[in-house]
Amino acid sequence: MRALELGTPGAMRERLNSLVLAGEKRATTGLLAEYAEETEGLEYAGERLALLDDDGRPVATVEITAVETTSFAAVTWEHARAEGEGDASLEEWRAGHRRFWEEAGAPVRDDTPVVCPAFRVVAPG
Repeated sequence: MRALELGTPGAMRERLNSLVLAGEKRATTGLLAEYAEETEGLEYAGERLALLDDDGRPVATVEITAVETTSFAAVTWEHARAEGEGDASLEEWRAGHRRFWEEAGAPVRDDTPVVCPAFRVVAPG
């Protein structure tokens, strides 16, 4: 089973994992370029992933329900809202994600390809 590690280690990952376990976070977004760098294939509907904590321990098993590859500017409010991180608008979601990736050294433009998996928790730990 492949793994899913959300955000960056530390407080961010702990917060995101808590949102997943609470059923509030049902989607995430990643840069297509990161998949290529890690030589990892895209998730696919029906695939199960181990959601990991900072120590590599599984905190839940999630099942991918849908995956879309699109441009950053074309991410929908429906997907952004499903990320469950409290953004009040698509503009707020975009600003937060731009800031995150820029701080990580991977600034995004409107045409940057992103991967948008949706998922559900199927088992704790």
